[in-house]
Amino acid sequence: MVTELLKIMQGEDIRKAFGLRLKELRKQKGWTQKELAKQIDIRFAQLNKYECGMHIPPIEKLAMLSDILGVTLDYLIMGNRNQKQPLHNMRLIERLKELEGFDSDDQDVIITMIDAMIIKRRVEGAVAPFDQQHASG
Repeated sequence: MVTELLKIMQGEDIRKAFGLRLKELRKQKGWTQKELAKQIDIRFAQLNKYECGMHIPPIEKLAMLSDILGVTLDYLIMGNRNQKQPLHNMRLIERLKELEGFDSDDQDVIITMIDAMIIKRRVEGAVAPFDQQHASG
C-alpha cells in the first residue's frame, strides 16, 4: 500500500504540486526552510529539494510534516482538504474526561498510542485512493 503511494508520488506533476503545497504551508507558519528542516531532523538542502519537487520525503517524514504543519497527509500529498468535524461521540468524550485524572506518565503513553493510530489512519487514507485507481486500472 505505502509502496504504491511512493511509486505514484514519483510522477513529476505530483512531486511539484507537493513541493508547492509544502512551501506554502511552511510560509504560512512563518518558517524558513532551515527552521522547518530542523524540526523534522533533515538538512536544509533536502527540504529545498522537496519544495522544488525534486524528491519526495520518506513516509515517516511525511507524517512528521503533516503533524507539524497541522494538515492531513491526504492534503499534504494530494491537496485534498477534509473539513474538520466537531466531536459527537459521547463515549469518546467521557473517556477523554476520565483520562484527565490519570498521572502524566500514563497520559503520555495513551497519547503516544493515539498518535500512532492517527498516523496509521492518515497513511491508509492517503494510500486508499491510489489502491482504488490501480485496482480499476
